[in-house]
Amino acid sequence: MTVRSLKSSHQTFVTVRSNGVRGLWLCGLAVLTVVLCALSVTIGTREVGWSDIYAALSGASDNIGQAAVTVRIPRTLLAVLAGAALALAGGIMQGVTRNPLADPGILGVNMGASLAVVIGVAWFGITSTNAYIWVAIAGAGCSAVFVYTIGSLGRGGATPLKLALAGAATSVAFSSMVIAVVLPRADIAGGIRSWQIGGVGGATFERIDPVLPFLAVGFLISFLSARKLNSLALGDDLAAGLGERVAFARALASLGAILLCGATTAVCGPIGFLGLVVPHLCRLLVGVDHRWLLPFSALGGACLLLAADIVGRIAARPGEIDVGIVTALIGAPFFIWIVRRQRVREL
Repeated sequence: MTVRSLKSSHQTFVTVRSNGVRGLWLCGLAVLTVVLCALSVTIGTREVGWSDIYAALSGASDNIGQAAVTVRIPRTLLAVLAGAALALAGGIMQGVTRNPLADPGILGVNMGASLAVVIGVAWFGITSTNAYIWVAIAGAGCSAVFVYTIGSLGRGGATPLKLALAGAATSVAFSSMVIAVVLPRADIAGGIRSWQIGGVGGATFERIDPVLPFLAVGFLISFLSARKLNSLALGDDLAAGLGERVAFARALASLGAILLCGATTAVCGPIGFLGLVVPHLCRLLVGVDHRWLLPFSALGGACLLLAADIVGRIAARPGEIDVGIVTALIGAPFFIWIVRRQRVREL
């Protein structure tokens, strides 16, 4: 056997072993998601046993179990969907921009969706969930294009530092505009402020149903973009040399992220830092291959948002802390750590 064949066999063995380990980690993360879902259904202002839940599902008269079925199960489902969507969108944005600080909140995408929804409510009187979703997606898309355009101006093009600064400035500007729109409207101010914090409380199956098609398309596009993101990670010139249509690949992946961000923001409000924290942690675990990174990010985001929701319910009994506040408390120190560690260099 030649030296070349020995090296090839060794590389194949290492790849198979590495994929096997990743598969085990992915299964473990899926099990953790199921466990957190179970805790989310049973833990709250009042503990609910599985016997009560089973009694309610089987049609027996049980007020406690019925409350868990009608309130906590939709809330848990929304937390899973929103966490997976935002974390996956963050991983996509980091891959598209090759920016370690990319995140739906930091790049202004969530705030663009929020501003669009607030304008729709205050000026055009939108009330239906479908209208909220379409308006939020349009706002997220316009904000993403605006930030990338501003970050691309000048020498060097869209560098990570310029994109981060453009996104931060855009977020602040859009946040001020939201306040300006809401301030004269006392009739909607309370609801808008509560929605702006970001949370999964008050979820119902009727609120979740309209957003499912948008999330399904966003998840599908995002996962199909994994190989394209691997090509983009090599650099535009090398990706084009390998036959990849760079502009199309970047636009397709961005479309998936925008659908996920806009649809999630319409239902939950702007939840920050989730798309920043989770992809970085998953990258430390499974590496930079987006074929593994994206599924890990989706499950990791679901786990983190479920855990944040559970902590928010436990920490402030009999009240609760919205998940948007909990994720901000986790994400802000993590953001500072990334800036110091990565020194804002490209991925």
